[in-house]
Amino acid sequence: MTHRPAAQQYSELKAGSLQTGHLLLLPDGERSAEIQSVLVEEDDFGTPAVVLATLTGGGILRIAAGSTVLVAGPGEGVEATSPDTAVVSGGPEQTAVSEESDAATSLQLVESPAAGAESAREGAAPATPAVVVPPLPATTPAAAAGPSGPSEEELALIPAPSGTPESVVEAAAAAHPDALGVMLLSDRLAKGINTKSGSCLKDLNDLAHELFVVLKDAENALAVADLLNVLPFDGNPGRWTSVEAALSLSSYICRQTGQEDRADVYEKLLRAPEAMETDPFKARMNAKVRQRSLNEPNLYDKEIFRAIDNSNPDAEREWRLLRLEALMFLRAHGGSETIGLKELDRRIGNELESVRA
Repeated sequence: MTHRPAAQQYSELKAGSLQTGHLLLLPDGERSAEIQSVLVEEDDFGTPAVVLATLTGGGILRIAAGSTVLVAGPGEGVEATSPDTAVVSGGPEQTAVSEESDAATSLQLVESPAAGAESAREGAAPATPAVVVPPLPATTPAAAAGPSGPSEEELALIPAPSGTPESVVEAAAAAHPDALGVMLLSDRLAKGINTKSGSCLKDLNDLAHELFVVLKDAENALAVADLLNVLPFDGNPGRWTSVEAALSLSSYICRQTGQEDRADVYEKLLRAPEAMETDPFKARMNAKVRQRSLNEPNLYDKEIFRAIDNSNPDAEREWRLLRLEALMFLRAHGGSETIGLKELDRRIGNELESVRA
């Protein structure tokens, strides 16, 4: 459940000190939500790096461990403030971090130099910054995939978005006004979708999975995933990870809803980068490594069992979501030499049931 910040008295707190029950001011500075549980991820040196705050009502907020956030503590008495009082959200220190290394390419607010100069001459305030959204890649998925990818006729099976990408996200969010996880993701994406930003692509993929896995909304999940599915492989493995997960999810949804031809298109797009290597020797070596990874996938068994032993259902759920993505990827690849399609379908069903529970 979200609250208006004007009804609370907030204090600054380091993200690493967050606890269950804290009322956390959300990144938009306009709403707040109660923390249900907190999980701290450490870096390779054992230092706290990222705080994962699971919010009551759904959704997870990623916060840098050293960031300062605004909270109303658990069990504290709250003072009513004037509705006109402005609540400041901790400035630039309050940030949601991304696993992608190219997060620096996310949306930037810029002002035209000419407009700034004109404002300075007239003594007026600078013009409101505009969101710069780069155009979609000029290369189509069919051209990027080469002869092994889907044809233009097959790509026509993927419907064009009804409106702008931002309007697709807004429509999906409007269908679930009480879903906090959808609200957090859609609020970030509504500012502008930048296809060059790895963090933006990850938010789109997370939104598609949230819609299907948690809310069982296959239609909107597919519409959001299609914003990623039409992007060709640009040589950046970090950005492609999100596209790959969206293609796997779309293939599974279409298989479940009887859209076999459309599922085939998604699977061809998923495998298209594998055929881009022109050197025969490198292509054979890549095929061997890829087959080995398919035969011995990381399904996060140790992490899930550790979370169960520690009675940490939130951590268990996060690891199961990663396992679900891995299983859907294997399913879109047609299985492997060690796990067949029927077994994959059974395991995916089990994971969906566990996560949704």
